Amino acid sequence: MAGQHYENFPVASWLCPPHLRPPIAAIYAFARTADDIADEGDASPSERLAQLGAFRADLALAARGQPCSSQWPQVFGPLAAAIARFALPERLLADLLSAFAQDIEKTRARAAYADRAELLDYCARSASPVGRLLLHLYGVHEADALAQSDAICSALQLINFWQDLSLDLPRSRFYLPLSDCAAHHLAREDFSRFQPLAGMPAPPAALALVAAECAWTRALMLRGAPLVHRLPGRAGWELRLVVQGGLAILDKLEAMHFDSFARRPTVGKTDAPRLAWRALRMRRQSQPS
Repeated sequence: MAGQHYENFPVASWLCPPHLRPPIAAIYAFARTADDIADEGDASPSERLAQLGAFRADLALAARGQPCSSQWPQVFGPLAAAIARFALPERLLADLLSAFAQDIEKTRARAAYADRAELLDYCARSASPVGRLLLHLYGVHEADALAQSDAICSALQLINFWQDLSLDLPRSRFYLPLSDCAAHHLAREDFSRFQPLAGMPAPPAALALVAAECAWTRALMLRGAPLVHRLPGRAGWELRLVVQGGLAILDKLEAMHFDSFARRPTVGKTDAPRLAWRALRMRRQSQPS
């Protein structure tokens, strides 16, 4: 997927078993295309919602093994094959579309999330389905494993929010929970006054707010991290790198004093050796001494 779409999720990499690469690529193409409908180009909110509705209708047809429209053959041809072969749950795929539609509505209304519980409800549809679909493909269905996957995926989504403040705020996308803002004596309208490029940096209260969100997110990631030891072979290694990549972004946010209002921290090639070492260390710590 081009750009920053689902950048925290691995897709059909060399660590993935060959027989699972086609369904994972199909899920990825489905999510990317829906995300582009919701977020790219110059369409109006109503046009985007209409397109997502048509996309949802094609999903229903693909799930029933019926011919889809001609709009997205590159998406629903492979996805229909993956659904038929691997019994992918339609509900999880539909949840992603629900989250994209909610994003459009929230942005159009300049609305915000009241508290962390409401934000996690969004993550349960925008991120957790991806992890659950992957676990489905690997044949992992235990309730505690699903809960750990949800924690990891929600943490990845939250990390993306905190690292993207410099991009999202100018676009009226606001993911900082209002109850947390109030605890730091901030209101949503305060954030429109931050103009780092114009010499008006974020105040200490805003940096403290991001620090608190990052601490919460780190705890959520660590709650889900034991899942890496339950997945077989390549899948476990893939997930180790995903977890460590997310934690590395949190480390970078801390190193820049949580000022992602000014710039967006990223993980690059130079971070690879450190991530690999941390992933290996997770494996060694899981073994009895």
